[in-house]
Amino acid sequence: MEGFDNLSPSEKAEATELQRMIAIEQQKAQFQAQVHTFTDVCWDKCMDSPGSKLDYRTETCLQSCVERFIDTTLAVTNRFTQMVQKGGH
Repeated sequence: MEGFDNLSPSEKAEATELQRMIAIEQQKAQFQAQVHTFTDVCWDKCMDSPGSKLDYRTETCLQSCVERFIDTTLAVTNRFTQMVQKGGH
């Protein structure tokens, strides 16, 4: 690991674990941001006036909206991954 050359083996292990934990927390934050984004988008698209229960049309709209959002995000992510892999070869 770059910058950790002067650390003892136990300190390197701790630094590695800390980096792993930070990466996990960053992934959690990105996931929560995604959920927040599609909640906002789908709420604005599907909710006319909030009530005590979701009617069938609203529930179906929300489900379809979230599924489209996830499908689109996966398609963009996969395409980006393909572009990066082609650029790396």
